[in-house]
Amino acid sequence: MDQPAWNVLIVEDDRRLAELTCEYLQGNGLVVSIEADGGVAAARIIREQPDLVVLDLMLPGEDGLSICRKVREHYAGPILMLTARTDDMDEILGLEMGADDYVCKPVRPRVLLARIRALLRRREAGAEVAVAPGARRLTFGKLVMDSAMREVWLSGRPIELTGAEFDLLWLLAANAGRILSREEIFNLLRGIEYDGQDRSIDVRISRIRPKLGDDLEHPRVIKTIRSKGYLFVGEAAVELA
Repeated sequence: MDQPAWNVLIVEDDRRLAELTCEYLQGNGLVVSIEADGGVAAARIIREQPDLVVLDLMLPGEDGLSICRKVREHYAGPILMLTARTDDMDEILGLEMGADDYVCKPVRPRVLLARIRALLRRREAGAEVAVAPGARRLTFGKLVMDSAMREVWLSGRPIELTGAEFDLLWLLAANAGRILSREEIFNLLRGIEYDGQDRSIDVRISRIRPKLGDDLEHPRVIKTIRSKGYLFVGEAAVELA
């Protein structure tokens, strides 16, 4: 039986752009709907629970950053933020609010489609990459991760992570003791090549560390290895309170 088509919601006030994007995505097998009003977008995302949201940053009624922050506790699907602005701070803020990816306009339709498919594949697979077949739970002392439930607990208390944060933490923990480069992380999680400039991995690491109680100045659990990448230290994770 064929898998039902993925449902995508485009939140974009440029009607012509939204319609062209919608037509292209639908022509490539996606089910697409459009919302132009930022003021009602959050409620619609929470109500309809689309498989993925393409969210414009600049919207009438309510901006994309505010919408992303508002829906994150109630919507677990991927959010792809789209904007005409190229300020690095916008990208960082978007990621901190819970966006899973960030694309600057103008973007070629086939590139947007590739990014959307990568996010949807990651969601479907649960980011169980580079892990022994059948692995569903990782335990490091009081830190427990369950890929089937997509939940993390520390000392029995749940840790709130976005979907992208869970995927990244799971990947690092599943490869505890091995340095993963940014290039490898990008390829495994997103299915695209690292462009040398994207800071999303670094931003997510900086958000995950305090949630684990890791030291921000001198992290011991998720270590930054200069010029190489990131290393999850299982022994240090065992010592978490």
